[in-house]
Amino acid sequence: MLALKNPSEAYRRVDFDARVSGAKPEQLVALCYEQLIGALGSALFAHERADNRAKSEALTRAVSALTALLMGVSGDDGTARALTHLYEAARRRLLDSVVTFKPEAITELRNDFREIAAALSRG
Repeated sequence: MLALKNPSEAYRRVDFDARVSGAKPEQLVALCYEQLIGALGSALFAHERADNRAKSEALTRAVSALTALLMGVSGDDGTARALTHLYEAARRRLLDSVVTFKPEAITELRNDFREIAAALSRG
């Protein structure tokens, strides 16, 4: 399967799989944030280059990262509800951009998650 993709995608996937293997929950969350932020950046770059295939692939990776984050929320306290709301709203915004790409919305989403990731790494 990997042979059908470009070499950089194969290396990215191997790196991702290696990092997931044996990771602690907080490391998995950080990895999902990293993947989401990177995928959003790739989508913006592909949009600038009018590369619809790459943009679509990047948006798919971003949706996958958000889905993983949503699946990882547990509990029913205020924090869990807030995270669920945040991830679902981000997912809706992202899916809206699949139909009509809005670079400013993707940039804002990316910046929001960069701030959250930075706060998590400090804390």
